[in-house]
Amino acid sequence: MEELLFHFPQTALIVIDLQKWLGTGYAPHSAEQVVSRAASMVKAFRDAGAFVGLVRVSSKDFKDMPRPLLDQAPPAMNLPPGWDEIVPEIGVTNTDHVITKRQWGAFHATDLDQQLRRRGITTIVLCGIASGIGVDTTAREAFAHGYQVIFAIDAMTGFSEAEHEHVRSVIFPRLGRIRTTADILTCASLHSSTSD
Repeated sequence: MEELLFHFPQTALIVIDLQKWLGTGYAPHSAEQVVSRAASMVKAFRDAGAFVGLVRVSSKDFKDMPRPLLDQAPPAMNLPPGWDEIVPEIGVTNTDHVITKRQWGAFHATDLDQQLRRRGITTIVLCGIASGIGVDTTAREAFAHGYQVIFAIDAMTGFSEAEHEHVRSVIFPRLGRIRTTADILTCASLHSSTSD
């Protein structure tokens, strides 16, 4: 039998920015598809008692956000009430770890690395929005920190298909392993069947 893709005690699921500010302009997958697939992995990891990290962007007054000089202005942010809450399809349980960030990556200036290392976690499964921003930056940080990275490629999407395709074909293969939600759920079910 092929070696398991991951082992739950050493693996965390890290979900990037699936919060109530989600819009509709994504490709190649819709926000609804990404949320649904991510929610299925969250359930599997929760059921296994594994680490689930729900990453969100939040700020009280936005004065703690980066303000670089840019050649291209970021899109306007029309933030609904509760914009920084995790989407209800995933929700937050008392076993989840909510990581609040103020930049693209989930490691910089957060306690994510500390939480993972102290639990002996060596592998992270990544999903969320957007492929070429929050997911990509977090993956690069994880790589620099020495983590094994698994990309749930159909549980993430970009602001354009070109963005998603670029990181999927050029960047991600050099940072980790690309798999589908089904691959990850199959590994999860193999864990549960061997523990029965």
